[in-house]
Amino acid sequence: MSSRKTSLPNRDSEDKYSILLPTYNEKENLPLIVWLLVKYLDEGGFSYEIIVIDDGSPDGTLQVAEQLQKIFGEDKILLRPRAKKLGLGTAYIHGMRHATGNFIIIMDADLSHHPKFIPEFIQKQKEGDYDLVSGTRYHGNGGVYGWDLRRKLISRGANFLSQVLLRPGASDLTGSFRLYKRSVLECLVERCVSKGYVFQMEMIVRARQLNYSVGEVPISFVDRVYGESKLGGNEIVSFGKGLITLFAST
Repeated sequence: MSSRKTSLPNRDSEDKYSILLPTYNEKENLPLIVWLLVKYLDEGGFSYEIIVIDDGSPDGTLQVAEQLQKIFGEDKILLRPRAKKLGLGTAYIHGMRHATGNFIIIMDADLSHHPKFIPEFIQKQKEGDYDLVSGTRYHGNGGVYGWDLRRKLISRGANFLSQVLLRPGASDLTGSFRLYKRSVLECLVERCVSKGYVFQMEMIVRARQLNYSVGEVPISFVDRVYGESKLGGNEIVSFGKGLITLFAST
């Protein structure tokens, strides 16, 4: 067995990881993602909390989260719901205000991001004392699985345009699986003006401007099993506008 699971927590026992899980209509996915998070974080011996930020899901996601809190305990599962859908960026800001960890992990709740990569994120951060570690689908053995050609073209095209225009020094700008030092995330959030999907891209661009160090871990991104994708025409238009704005202002 690898010694990585026990060596990291013993060496940095004061570290605590706050995992932010924004949700909207994720009642089928939430139990499994929470179970996987608990499994891998407990196996690693990490100190952590999982903060569920539900944006008024009409499908009963919050009620499922309440049951999970009873199963795993209020110390591990924190519920910080909002009355309505207000955007991904503001969901992270809301969750961060309630986080107690000195490191914050952001990820999707739809099983696109597998919690098995989190110990790798943590090890990568320790190795280089990185200010943030980002999961990448476009470097090393990273990849995307389950998308049709249209989704792949949109993602690849968006990332290519972002690389050409913004030169961010990171291979995957549009991903949303990252680990931040809490102080770094707070600083970046103060400077970011975007909401929704552009928020992730702007965070990396601002990090480059402020000379924060960025580490990368190749990840396998898997399309959601349950529920519908939140990516639609409006999000694509918003992304284009956000990219142009960032290019003009950075």
